[in-house]
Amino acid sequence: MTTTKFHPSGAPDYAVPPGETIREYLDELGMTQRELATRLGLSAKHVNRLIQGLVPLSREIAQRLELVTGMPAKLWNRLEADYQSAQQRLRIEHELLEAVSWLDEMPVRELVKRGILPEEPKDKISRVQQLLGFFGVAHLKTWRDLYENPVAAFRQTKSFNASPGAVASWLRLGELAARDIECQPFDGSGLRDALPRLRQLSSQPPAFIAPIMRDICSQFGVAVVFVAEITGARASGATRWISGDKAMLLLSLRYKTEDHLWFTFFHEIGHILLHGRGDTWIEDGAPTDDPKEAEANRFSGDLLIPRKHHAKLRTLKSLSSVRVFANEIGVSPGIVVGRLQHEGIWPPRQGNGLKRKVDLESAF
Repeated sequence: MTTTKFHPSGAPDYAVPPGETIREYLDELGMTQRELATRLGLSAKHVNRLIQGLVPLSREIAQRLELVTGMPAKLWNRLEADYQSAQQRLRIEHELLEAVSWLDEMPVRELVKRGILPEEPKDKISRVQQLLGFFGVAHLKTWRDLYENPVAAFRQTKSFNASPGAVASWLRLGELAARDIECQPFDGSGLRDALPRLRQLSSQPPAFIAPIMRDICSQFGVAVVFVAEITGARASGATRWISGDKAMLLLSLRYKTEDHLWFTFFHEIGHILLHGRGDTWIEDGAPTDDPKEAEANRFSGDLLIPRKHHAKLRTLKSLSSVRVFANEIGVSPGIVVGRLQHEGIWPPRQGNGLKRKVDLESAF
């Protein structure tokens, strides 16, 4: 007894060429392949390959088969179309089977928990299809080119221990959210001119800054997106161009304090203004030897606390002196404390009471 195997799609795991019907016709009439070839005006070799499904059954041959066998050409054409469709389905399912191990790299459970992937069906082939659909790609190779390889290239420049699958998923969530933000075409000069306005926001209550930040940046081609960190991503910010005239600036609020938020925000703005449009930039706070990362760090640090104030910064000893200094330069005291801690002027916990928490639930 022959057992037919089925794939998760419910279809059999084989494709039947129209040549099988030709073979049945020959058996029924006791006709040889050579005789059929003669009647069709084809070579015996071509008929043999046709029966094996090694060459397509053309519309012209379908017309000849109608005359020789009496079976309408449209039925021969349908058999060929069904065969080609089945072959394509099997090729796709084979690719999906080969991609099953990819699931181990991806934060599937978290994506299901967030409602990004459906809870059912849970079979691995379906999960692969769901993930490909989430990323908007048809093949795993395309995913690696668009998402994994940029993350891998970034990891080579710094001590970045994040999961590429988690980072890629976080980036994709950012891309999808950025699509919904209407932006004017990118205007680098306008964005530079808007930096003082953006900097002034740091002194405002954190709960109110997200919509203003988005509005200002959207006027100059930058979609500011907040997506909560995916476990394993370990990223606080990222920049990626999602079209020729629109950049995504993605923030996770991983550290949940205003000093980290503003440094990361202006760090990513630095990448947008200073560096090319072909790269993906991911910020996790790890040490790096990439000169462009160092440049973005300087851009952010000097924008928040200009160099002309660095000497005075190093003299600050008390919370009251921090408040006065912050008021003089027009930023929040928490940003000043964060800088003092980062440069080792103050120990890590000193002054933390001045660093406001950032819990922008409305931003996500």
